[in-house]
Amino acid sequence: MRSVEEIAREIVAREGGYVNDLDDPGGATNYGVTIGTMRALGLDLNRDGRIDSSDVKALTRVQAQQIFVEHYFRRPRLAELPEAVQASAFDMYVNAGANAVKILQRLVSRMGFAAAADGIVGPKTIAAAREAAEAAPLHLADAYGIARRNYYYALADQRPASRKYARTRAGGKGGWITRAEEFIAPRYHLTEAEHRERTAKWA
Repeated sequence: MRSVEEIAREIVAREGGYVNDLDDPGGATNYGVTIGTMRALGLDLNRDGRIDSSDVKALTRVQAQQIFVEHYFRRPRLAELPEAVQASAFDMYVNAGANAVKILQRLVSRMGFAAAADGIVGPKTIAAAREAAEAAPLHLADAYGIARRNYYYALADQRPASRKYARTRAGGKGGWITRAEEFIAPRYHLTEAEHRERTAKWA
C-alpha cells in the first residue's frame, strides 16, 4: 500500500494550483486547501494580521501535503478504516469533507453492518467497515468508489453550478468523475456513452 504521504502528494498534484472559482463554495483555493481551512488553522502566512487570498497564494505544495495528512487523514481517523478504502476516502475527504465518511457509512449499512451516517469515524464505523471488508474483500473498494461517483452525479443534479466539475464542456467526464474512477477497477468505469446518458438531462 502507498504511504499516506505519497497519497497526499498525488492529491496535491490532482488539485493543482491557485484558483478562485465563483461557482466553488470553497472560495479561494490552492493545491486543494481552501481559504476556510486556512482561517480555521490560523495560517497567516504573510503575517499581516489577516488571512486572505494572498495567504492562499503563498501556500506551498509541501504545506498543503502536511495539512492533508494531519487534518484530512490522521485527525478524522481514516487510518483506522480498512486499507481498501483509505486512499479513496482520503482523496474524497479533501474535496467533500465528512461526506466521504457518510458515503462509507451508508454503504456498509446497506451491506448489513450498522453504522450511523454522521460523518464521524468512531468505534462503530471502524468495526462496521472492517466487517464489510472481511465479508467482501475484493469488492469494498469498488463499491465505495461507485458510491462516491454516484454522490458527485447527484450533487451536480441538484446544483447546476457544479455540473462543470462532473461534465466537461465537450460532454465528457469531468474532474469529479475521473477522480472517483481512479479508485475503481476499470471494468466498473462508465463508458463515455453511459456518462453522456447519465448527464443528458442537464441543460
